[in-house]
Amino acid sequence: MPSCNTPSLWEYFSRTGSERDARLWASDTSVTLADLANGSALGARPEMLRGRAALVWTSDQLAAALALVEIDGIARRLVLCPPDLDPAQLPYVIATTGVDLIVTDRPDAASAIGNAPAVSCGRNIGETKVDRRPDQNTEWILFTSGTIGVPKMVVHTIATLTGAIKPAGDLSGGVVWATFYDIRRYGGLQILLRALLGGGSLVLSAPGEAPSSFMMRARDHEVTHITGTPSHWRRALMSPAARSLSPAYARLSGEIADQAVIDHLQSTFPRAKIAHAFASTEAGVAFAVTDGRAGFPARFLGPNDSGVALAVEDDTLRIRSSRTALRYLGSSSHALLDARGFVDTGDVVEQRGDRYYFIGRRGGIINVGGLKIHPEEVEAVINRHPGVRMSRVTGRKNPITGAIVAAEVVLASPTDGALLENTRAEILEACRSSLAAHKVPASIRVVPSLDVTASGKLGRRDA
Repeated sequence: MPSCNTPSLWEYFSRTGSERDARLWASDTSVTLADLANGSALGARPEMLRGRAALVWTSDQLAAALALVEIDGIARRLVLCPPDLDPAQLPYVIATTGVDLIVTDRPDAASAIGNAPAVSCGRNIGETKVDRRPDQNTEWILFTSGTIGVPKMVVHTIATLTGAIKPAGDLSGGVVWATFYDIRRYGGLQILLRALLGGGSLVLSAPGEAPSSFMMRARDHEVTHITGTPSHWRRALMSPAARSLSPAYARLSGEIADQAVIDHLQSTFPRAKIAHAFASTEAGVAFAVTDGRAGFPARFLGPNDSGVALAVEDDTLRIRSSRTALRYLGSSSHALLDARGFVDTGDVVEQRGDRYYFIGRRGGIINVGGLKIHPEEVEAVINRHPGVRMSRVTGRKNPITGAIVAAEVVLASPTDGALLENTRAEILEACRSSLAAHKVPASIRVVPSLDVTASGKLGRRDA
């Protein structure tokens, strides 16, 4: 590992936040980050991790956040475990990443998963003299979302992770972030880094916390900037608590942001700047769109002033930038970059006039008698209905066509009898007028809710 030639996370933080009342709020406690200037949240001195490979495996976001600030620039490698990782996969992760220390708030459980010794971490900062002299370009190992089977891991550095973030500047002082994301995944980690580098505070969500409860906490902490996936927002905007907030900035990312959710967000927060961003664990942050429209302008293609280049090839979005991950780690059988240095995101786009629109994922197609349908394209039409809050389109097995299109719909308010049938009829008519015949749902089922994955995305399954 080469000597440290980029600022560590601690150095970034100490420049912007150590003299301010920058704070991390959990649901039941908070930590002033200035306290880290003279102490440590680790059960061992951070310098004891120098040159080691550390697995950060916690049940608590706040404990993980404090550990990350302390470890970067000291450890040789930092493996950040997401909250939903199957513990049965930990031996594989430890062996693949060469972990020799487990940083955890559950040391008893850690002792049962391997021979690597455990270093405790928690929410409490003890007073101790700490040598935080950085001498490592720490490798950050992150897990991609939606991984089934053997975990897929990518290698980042603090430079690739912070490439889209401007330290301090116009976000310094008085900025309070909130995010529905978990900071142990790429989307949430980006918001933690934005808060730390900007000298701002951050309100963390709690496991299983109802969106209404989180929105009320965000209001109580006078949040100015708030982020989540479109699925997070569709659920949150169903709660009257959403209108108690008055943020300056609201952002969507992680899934396709259709026009309906963008418009709903803007109407709920009329004074806020609404942005939807494209980012992935592999490709990093590519761009943000702030004009209030779904999709992105065609002029975004090619290189831009931020050092990001976009291309569309075989109908999928490709990204090349210094923010992308360095490589896959472990059993992945393919290279991260193509021959020209681009990441193939797998996100299918379609040009309409001077704009590109996201259609769906290349691997998420429903095949109806040989005709291909992207569920997200149908959902975007259904979600435009004023009585719909969110929808999910799946393929249902059919002996004749192989599959048919089925839709589940969550309504904005309870509807019974004739009104329900009218709503179904209106949704079908909207689909027939906007979509090819094979894309129109064969069935529409009204459900009370739809599940969202740990990474904040709509849970998808085929019936």
